[in-house]
Amino acid sequence: MAAKRLFWSIVDLIEASIDSGKFPVGSRLPPERELATQYSVSRPTIREAIIALEVRKKVEVKTSSGVYVLAAQKAEKSIQKINAFEVTQARALVEGEVAALSATLISENELNELNQTLVDMEANKNIEAADRAFHRIIANSTRNEAMISLVENLWEIRSSSKEISKDYSKVCSKDDAKTIAEHRAIYNALKSADSTKARKAMHEHFDRLINTLFDAEEARALEEIKRKSSEKRDLYSIRREA
Repeated sequence: MAAKRLFWSIVDLIEASIDSGKFPVGSRLPPERELATQYSVSRPTIREAIIALEVRKKVEVKTSSGVYVLAAQKAEKSIQKINAFEVTQARALVEGEVAALSATLISENELNELNQTLVDMEANKNIEAADRAFHRIIANSTRNEAMISLVENLWEIRSSSKEISKDYSKVCSKDDAKTIAEHRAIYNALKSADSTKARKAMHEHFDRLINTLFDAEEARALEEIKRKSSEKRDLYSIRREA
């Protein structure tokens, strides 16, 4: 498994331990060093897993204290009917307009912060965290609390739903170079204060993601067809009776 994806397996293992009660609600997770030894991975991999768990509202990181297990989020039940395609389409529509407004309001400091997320992504420094920071900075630059809340809530749906998070994890890390290029196009449009280009660049970013999700779903469906066909072939094969 590639190093940049290894932390997802650790996320699954820690989540399983939380769900089973091995790490009960309110308890503190073992220190980073112990977790690294327990799961036979590096400490940076553990740090990435903790960040992902924090995004999913599974744990809370308390400075100078440790990482604590949170109670299950009730919001999970209310978003079970939302799928990855719906949340991505909603993000495209909302964040397209957010980008258009941001182009007229974003400050030089915010542009610098935005550029730093691109630098982090290019250096493969926790790409998911940099991705979220990128979209959050743009939303915050609108100075519109309603828009900021919409973007944050849509990201929470993406992170809190296990099914949506699983769908995203299967496709996002496959196209890091494309994601970075798309983010760079959005950044350049914002830097040039071009609302039309910013909206278009954001739409293209999400359009590519939606198509990638469809490709992954079609691949899964094809695999299922092949599996069932293989089972039937084995069932009716004459050689089976020989």
